[in-house]
Amino acid sequence: MKTPISIDLDKLKAAMVTEQLIPRNISDKIILEAFRKVPRHEFVPEDLRQSAYNDYPLPIGEDQTISQPYMVALMTECLKLKGGEKVLEIGTGSGYQASILAEIAGDVYSVERFKALADKASGVLNSLGYRNIHIKVGDGTLGWSEFAPYDGIVVTAGAPSIPDSLVKQLKDGGRLIIPIDRGGFGQVLTLVERVGPTIRTSDICACTFVPLIGKEGWSILP
Repeated sequence: MKTPISIDLDKLKAAMVTEQLIPRNISDKIILEAFRKVPRHEFVPEDLRQSAYNDYPLPIGEDQTISQPYMVALMTECLKLKGGEKVLEIGTGSGYQASILAEIAGDVYSVERFKALADKASGVLNSLGYRNIHIKVGDGTLGWSEFAPYDGIVVTAGAPSIPDSLVKQLKDGGRLIIPIDRGGFGQVLTLVERVGPTIRTSDICACTFVPLIGKEGWSILP
């Protein structure tokens, strides 16, 4: 029998889908089903669980955040996953984005800069039964070449430009979604598509993410 807190959180999770995602045109049924299934409250600090399904980011330690639910959904939708793909995530953070991807993709490879976050995310994901998420600690701007190429790549931190290493690890027909800093104009969520030798980019929307630190990102905090 579920406890009252679990019942409340289940209701909040359902409301997140119907009140935050669907009205903003997140319409892919497999994505919506993933959000209905994954317990977001398991990925936030215990004292913030009542806020887990609210429409804003939350701190998770190491000056990092778990992204707003809508932004997680939008970035996932931009990949146009159908099921069974191989996806690379840069910035494991809490592990929530990885779990959403893992509900759709075949395998998710995720790179995290902070060992403490990687370890915590691994523990949560293992406890929830995910066996198709693979996490390592390292410089995410360099990707994870061992398992390239990828059908999709998600970068959950803002970069000064599109890392060349990530573009090279993108499969023909693959899609990369990444926040790019535009100086005084702030960050813009940017879609990168590989079509043969051609790389196409398009702007999606304004956004705000923590900085992407690494060899092909920011060397220091901007």
